[in-house]
Amino acid sequence: QMQLVESGGGLVPAGDSLRLSCAASGGTFSTYIMGWFRQAPGKEREFVAAITRRGFVLDYAESVKGRFAISRDNSKDTVDLHMNSVEPADTAIYYCAATRREKLTRRISDYDSWGQGTHVTVSS
Repeated sequence: QMQLVESGGGLVPAGDSLRLSCAASGGTFSTYIMGWFRQAPGKEREFVAAITRRGFVLDYAESVKGRFAISRDNSKDTVDLHMNSVEPADTAIYYCAATRREKLTRRISDYDSWGQGTHVTVSS
């Protein structure tokens, strides 16, 4: 399993932008599919975005499509989540996760490495 550390969370007004970053260590980063998930207060953890090993295929939850962008840098072992036009509904703890599954997946149980999460609060 890899060690994952998220950063970049904070308090932002609605409509603003925010970039979350996840630094990986303890594994060969380029062999992992990477994903972002989030958990809002009182709700279950949900899929946000995922990216294949070389970054050629992306997947987004409908709720963030067109506003968020996932990217990765295999030379730096990092994966970012660029959040634009944020809304109060985006308030959550955001988690970075890694899987060695063959194909992109949205299933939480498919991911075996997780970060501790970073808090994002969007004010209205």
